Amino acid sequence: MDTSVETQNYGAVSGGIPTEKRKFRVYRRRWFVLLLLCLLNCSNATTWLTFAPVADQSAQYLQVPLEDVNWLSLVYMLVAIPLSFGTTWMLDSLGLRVTLILGSWLNMLGAALRFLGTLAADGSRLRFPVVMSGQTFGAIAQPLIIFAPTKLAALWFPDHQRATANTIASMANPLGILIANIVSPVIARSSAQIPNLLLAYAVPTCVICCLATVGIRSSKPPTPPSASAEASGSEPFLQGIKLLLRNKAYLVLLLCFGSGIAVFTCFSSLLEQVLCVQGYTDDFAGLCGALFIVFGIIGAAALGLYVDKTKKFTEATKINMSFTALACIAFSVVSLLPQQKAAVAAVCSLFGFFGFSIYPVAMELSVESSYPVGEATSAGLVFVSGQVQSVLYIVVLQALTEPLADSSLSTCGEAAWSWRVPMLVMAGLCTFFTCSFVIFFHTRYRRLEAEEKAGDRAEDRAEDRAEEKAGDRAVLGTDGSGDAAGSSSERTPILET
Repeated sequence: MDTSVETQNYGAVSGGIPTEKRKFRVYRRRWFVLLLLCLLNCSNATTWLTFAPVADQSAQYLQVPLEDVNWLSLVYMLVAIPLSFGTTWMLDSLGLRVTLILGSWLNMLGAALRFLGTLAADGSRLRFPVVMSGQTFGAIAQPLIIFAPTKLAALWFPDHQRATANTIASMANPLGILIANIVSPVIARSSAQIPNLLLAYAVPTCVICCLATVGIRSSKPPTPPSASAEASGSEPFLQGIKLLLRNKAYLVLLLCFGSGIAVFTCFSSLLEQVLCVQGYTDDFAGLCGALFIVFGIIGAAALGLYVDKTKKFTEATKINMSFTALACIAFSVVSLLPQQKAAVAAVCSLFGFFGFSIYPVAMELSVESSYPVGEATSAGLVFVSGQVQSVLYIVVLQALTEPLADSSLSTCGEAAWSWRVPMLVMAGLCTFFTCSFVIFFHTRYRRLEAEEKAGDRAEDRAEDRAEEKAGDRAVLGTDGSGDAAGSSSERTPILET
């Protein structure tokens, strides 16, 4: 049986009469469900970027051009966009349990299928198609997993822990990216070790799938942890979409924060190509990518705790987006300078510290600004916006590159390209959408307001019941000296008669 603690959300003392306090129960099982979601998110991220750090070895083993290996990562973006709408509907309609268990099975089948593809004989043309099929299964699982943190936080955690829970679950994804960038080069030092790499990633997915299937017994706890959890996903899916399209504040967040997601995707995807032109090695680029993620997780943890205590979602998002824009401008400058390792590493760290910390808070803000629309719908559409803009940004930035005639510093494997214009354009886009968000985004915290109103109504009902009980006791003559006097005055005439 789950042990639980009771948290007092409402209650007051009015006129010397203590009101009845409404209590919500939170269950320790919520941490187990959160752990499973973190493991799923981390595992799916490692599946996504398995081949990127060892692209040359993968191309040699799979016997395909390097461009085809890049599609093993790009398939995640292409699949996520059309499936995202179905995923948001599934989370808000069928529930968290069905969605996460389905995501865990797809994630496991994808990882297992990739390993089975390596069993084909040398020279077989089946290797790459089978591995790509496994990647596609993992891509289908991604939106089922990555959209779940806001839903989980809303259904299982009280209001003073929601942002923290969302942060922990969301940051498991970049942690998986970091693990892939470290583990893949260590295991697959040559093309012959690619099967060992795929097996190493497949085994954890099987364990996680078993834990999720057996351990996630319900989509929500037996009793809600907050007033808003009782009405979570109360709006039908299509009606929720209509409400979002009429919500000015949400649309500003959708566009501006979606642009921020796109900038971070571009940074992660193009970092090595940008730095190698100025003579920086792949190892240094990997170090910068690791600093970007590690400091991002630290920043997200700190900001999540702060927002949980203060509820200053808008202020925290605007301030951090402003610092992120400054860091992006700084990176666009220092990345074009040779022999500036300390400056480049410092800027990448700051870029991650301020930028990554925005993601979970902005997802919570999307829910606050759009309540009572389902959490998966409001947060999921923001992610879709980021994916769409990511594809557009990458295409545009790559189109703006120019070949370098003199590239004596270059450590790039192929011909060097100038990234001066693309980096300045990226910084300009980041600055423009940050300024737009700071100026135009204003919203009420609808979910917190609904919880406060629910608390006021509960308090009023408690006061009414207390007054009724006091009146009943007075009528029955059980309410102290005044009632006793009343009783004797009623009996005295009878005795005298």
